[in-house]
Amino acid sequence: MTGRGRRAILPPADHRTEPPLAPDGLVVTVVNKAGYEMTFDFAELPVAEAMQRSLAEVFAIRSAGWNSHETARASWITVKMFARFVAELEHPSQDLGDLTSAMLKRWRARHIGTNSGKNVLRQVRPLLRADPRLAAGPVGEELARRIPKTVPIKQSYGKEERERVLRVAQRQFRTALLRIRENTILLERWRAGDLEEGSHDERLGQVLDHLAQTGYVPHAVMPSGEFVKDRALLGGTSPENMWGRLFLSRSELTALGVLLTDRFGWNLSVYDRMPAPTTAPSAGSTATVTYQVQIEKRRQGGGRWFSTENITDSGADSSGRLITQALEATAHGRALVHRLAPDNNLLMVARMHYPKRRHQRTERPRPVGPCAFGIGNGDAQLWWTTHDLGGSPFQRARRTTVTREGRPLQHSQGAHQSIYVLPDEHVQHASRSVFEAGAREALEQAQAVVFVGDIADAPAPGHEQTVTADCADETASPWPDAKGGCGADFLLCLACPNARVHPGHHPRLAYLHQKLHSLRSVLPDRTWNEHWREHVLRLEDLRDKVGPAAWNAALARVNDEDRALVHLLVKGDLTP
Repeated sequence: MTGRGRRAILPPADHRTEPPLAPDGLVVTVVNKAGYEMTFDFAELPVAEAMQRSLAEVFAIRSAGWNSHETARASWITVKMFARFVAELEHPSQDLGDLTSAMLKRWRARHIGTNSGKNVLRQVRPLLRADPRLAAGPVGEELARRIPKTVPIKQSYGKEERERVLRVAQRQFRTALLRIRENTILLERWRAGDLEEGSHDERLGQVLDHLAQTGYVPHAVMPSGEFVKDRALLGGTSPENMWGRLFLSRSELTALGVLLTDRFGWNLSVYDRMPAPTTAPSAGSTATVTYQVQIEKRRQGGGRWFSTENITDSGADSSGRLITQALEATAHGRALVHRLAPDNNLLMVARMHYPKRRHQRTERPRPVGPCAFGIGNGDAQLWWTTHDLGGSPFQRARRTTVTREGRPLQHSQGAHQSIYVLPDEHVQHASRSVFEAGAREALEQAQAVVFVGDIADAPAPGHEQTVTADCADETASPWPDAKGGCGADFLLCLACPNARVHPGHHPRLAYLHQKLHSLRSVLPDRTWNEHWREHVLRLEDLRDKVGPAAWNAALARVNDEDRALVHLLVKGDLTP
C-alpha cells in the first residue's frame, strides 16, 4: 500500500533497479522521488584512489535510503570536506581502513565547536561507520562518541521587527492583488460584451484575454528578439504593464508566502506542493467560507507527510480572508496551468520573468508553460535583500507564529519545547513576569507564619524523611531546584503543604522551639526577628494544633540525635 492508502502498482516481472554505484566504483547515482538522477564523481576527491572507492561504496550504501537530491548533496559536501581534511594530514591515509583514532579526534576537534560543525560530524559519521573496518576498536569507539545537540540560534521576531516585515509583505501583495482584481474585472466585462467596440478598454480586454489564455501578451518574434505589440495600449513593457496584469510575479508570491507563514506557521517547503484549498460547508452560516488546506511536510516516513487544516473566512479580520485573497490572486495562473496540465492543482503559482530558462531545481515541481510553483530559497533571499530586511523572514516568522500560538505546528511536542520555545529570547523575556509571580507566591507562602502541612498519627510509606518533617512529594515543592527536586531550607518544610508531622517528630520540634526561644536572650531583637521570628511563630502554630500538653510531654523524649540535628540546623550546616 502507498502512504495515502492506495494499492501500489507492481513493476514488471523483469524490472531491475540499477545499482547506485557505477561499475568503475567511483560514480554514485542518486534518484530522487520525482525520478531525476544526480551523479557524484568520487574521482574528484583529493585522496588516494583506494579511499575514493571506499568513500563511494559507503556513500552508495547510505543512498539506498534517500529519495531527495538535497539530502544527497548535503552529504556530498561533507564528504568533500572530510577528503580535504585527510589530504591535509602530515601522512594522509590511503584508505578508510588506515584511519586512526587520533586522526578522527582531530577531525572532531575541528568541527565540534559550532552548530554547522556538529552537523558535519553527524553527516560523516554514518558514512564512516558503514565501513566494517571502522566498526570496532579505538576507531569505532571514537566514532561512537556522542555529538552534542546543536544550540538553536534563530530567534523569533520582536514586535517592531515583525511589523516591519509584515508591512513590506502586505504592501507588495496588496498592490498586486488590486492590480489583478482591476484587470480581472475589465476582462470579465470584455468577455460579457459590455465594452464599446474599438474603445481603449475593449482593445485592452482583447489583450487580457490573450494573456489569460497563453500567459503572454500579444508579441512577435523578430530576428533581434521578441517585439511586444500594443506597447502604448499597455502603458509600457514592464512586467506590471504586461503579464503582471493577471499574474503574480515570483517576488509577489514570496510576499504572499511571508503573510501565510506569519498567519499559519507553515514551512517554506510547504508552498512548493500545496494544492489549492477546497471549500467545506460552514455550519449555520452562509456568509462564511471554510477552506480545507492540505499540508505536505516531507519528513522520514511517508505516512506522516500529510495533514489537513480547516480555515474559515468569516470576515476581513479572520485568518481565512488571506486564503480567499490568495485564491483570487492566483486564479489566472492556476487556470492557465490547468489548461496546460489538467492534473496540476497547486495554489502557489507565479509567472516567471524568464520562462525559457532551464529548470534546474529537481526537488521542486517543474514549471508548466510560463508558470512556476512555490517559493525557493533563492526567491526568499532575493526578496529580503531587495527590501533590506537583514535575513530570510520564513524561519523567524514561523518561529514567531509557533511561540505566539503556544502549540506545535507541523512538528512534535518535543521539538516545540526544545527548538522553538525554550531557546527563544522573546519567550524567555515574556516569561519573566510568570517566574516573578511564582517567586512572589512562594515567598508569600514561606512568609506565612502558620504550619500549612498535615498532622498525621504515624509515618506513611513512601514519604521521605527530613530533619523537621516527612515530605509527601518533593517534586511538587514550591521552591524547586534546578534538578526538579526541592531547594528549600529544612526550616521551610513546615511552610510547605507537602509536610507531614507525626508524633515521632514532636520531641525534635519541641526542642527546636525551645532552642530558638533561648537565642532571643543573646541576639539583638532585629537579628532574631529577621532570622527566627517566623519559624518560631510557625512552630507555635503547630504546637497549638498538636496540643500544648502533648507538645510539652514530647520534651521528655528528646534524645542525643535530636539535639545534634537541631544544633546543626540552627548553625546553618544543614542548609541545602
